[in-house]
Amino acid sequence: MFIKVFVTPDAKKEKIEKKEETFLVSVREPATGNRANNRVRELVALWVGKPISKVRILTGHHSRAKMISISG
Repeated sequence: MFIKVFVTPDAKKEKIEKKEETFLVSVREPATGNRANNRVRELVALWVGKPISKVRILTGHHSRAKMISISG
C-alpha cells in the first residue's frame, strides 16, 4: 500500500488526519537529524497496526511531502 503524506514538524500536538487522498501528519519532533521522519514512520505504523519495519519513506526524505510504502 502506498500513501501520500504531508508532514508538519514541531507541532504542539501529534495527529494524523485524512484530507482527500493525502494524510496530514503532525509530529512534535523537529525536522533535523531525521527525527521527524522517524516519528512519522512510528505514527503511521501505529495507525495501520503494522510494525515500524514495514513502513518506509520512498520519496521526500528532505521534504514535507512524502510517499510512504506499507508492506506486509
